[in-house]
Amino acid sequence: MKKEMEALWEEVRELSLGNSTEIDHLNSPPTPLQFLRDYVSQNKPCLISSATLHWPALSSWSQDTYLTQSLSTSPNVSVHLTPHGNADALVPFPNNNNLCFASPHVQQLPFREALHLITTTTNSDSNSNTQKVVAYLQQQNDCFRSEYSALSSDCDDHIPWATEALGSLPEAVNLWIGNHRSVTSFHKDHYENLYAVVSGEKHFLLLPPTDYHRMYIRNYPAARYSYSQESGEFALELEKPARYVPWCSVNPYLSPENVEAEMSKFPLYFNGPKPFQCTVKPGQILYLPSMWFHHVRQSPDAGGRTIAINYWYDMQFDIKYAYFNFLKSIQYRSIHDPTLPETASKDTDSESDCDSIAYGFKDEFSANGFVENLAGGNTKEE
Repeated sequence: MKKEMEALWEEVRELSLGNSTEIDHLNSPPTPLQFLRDYVSQNKPCLISSATLHWPALSSWSQDTYLTQSLSTSPNVSVHLTPHGNADALVPFPNNNNLCFASPHVQQLPFREALHLITTTTNSDSNSNTQKVVAYLQQQNDCFRSEYSALSSDCDDHIPWATEALGSLPEAVNLWIGNHRSVTSFHKDHYENLYAVVSGEKHFLLLPPTDYHRMYIRNYPAARYSYSQESGEFALELEKPARYVPWCSVNPYLSPENVEAEMSKFPLYFNGPKPFQCTVKPGQILYLPSMWFHHVRQSPDAGGRTIAINYWYDMQFDIKYAYFNFLKSIQYRSIHDPTLPETASKDTDSESDCDSIAYGFKDEFSANGFVENLAGGNTKEE
C-alpha cells in the first residue's frame, strides 16, 4: 500500500498538475468555458491577473478615512482576537501542553476601533509583551454582504465568468482584514473558492486532495479563547460538553529548534512532494478548488493591513467527491509515521475528515485510473 499511495501523489502532479511548485498563471480572466473545462472540471487551481482592476476598492480601500467614513453608520463588525494570530488552529493547552483546536474570541466593535487594533498590532514587536492582541476582521458567514454592505458598490457582487461556469451565484462573500501576524493553518473547504486580494499580499501553500494522508488529520479537543479588556489577558478553556475537531496536524513553517522533531513526526509531508506556492497580489484572483488543502500567510500594505474578499460557490458533490471519500477510507500509515493521539468522537461533522470508515482495502490497490478522476478528470489538451 505504501508504494501505491506514494505513487499516487507523484502521478497526480505528473498527469494533471505539473511537476513545478507553481500553479497556472493567466494574464487575464478566462472565458466561462475555459474556466470550466481547464480548471473546475480538473479540480486544478490557477492565478488570474487583471481580474479586478475595474474595482473602485483597489484605490479607495487603501485610505483608512474612506473605510471608516463609509462604515461609520453601519452596525458593529465581528473581530476575531487571539494572543498570537493563530485562530482556528492547533495550540498547546496551558495545563498539560497537549494540543487542542483553539477558536478565537469574537467581539463586536465599531469598525474604526477594529481597524485601529489591526494597525496597532502591525506596528508592534510580535516578540514583545507590548501588544498581546492580534485582531483579524473576518466572519465566515457571508459577512461582506451582512456587515460591510456599505462597501458593496466598490467591488463585484459575484465573479461573472465563474458564476456562468459554475451555474450559480456565490453562496457567501466574505471580507478579510488583517496583518502579518494572522496565519491560517492547513485546512480544506467544501466550496469552489475565488479569492481576490485588494491590498497587501496573501501567500498560499496548496496541496491537492490526493495528499490527504500527508496532512495527518486527527481529532483534537475543541477550546476557545476568552479575552478580558480590563486585564488585557487571554484565557483558553476547553468546550463543555467536550467536542472534537478533525484538523491537519502539520505546521509547514518550522522554528529552527523544532525542525528535526517536527520532520520526524510528519515524514509524509516533509519528505513528499513540495506544496504548490502562490502569492496573490491586488488585482489578482486565486481559484482554489474545493477540497484542496491550503495554508495562508499575509504581508500588509503600507497602511499596515491586508484586505481580501473571497467568493464561496457551492461545490458539486459528484464523482470527485466520491473518490475523495474513497481515498479517506483507506487506512494508510508509513512505517516511519509517529503514533499521534487520535480521539474518536460522535460530535464531528458528517462532512469532516474523520467520518470515514476503514474498509480494509488490500495492498493491491493501484493508483492507475484513480488519478484523473480525483484530481484532474480529462488531462488531454484541447
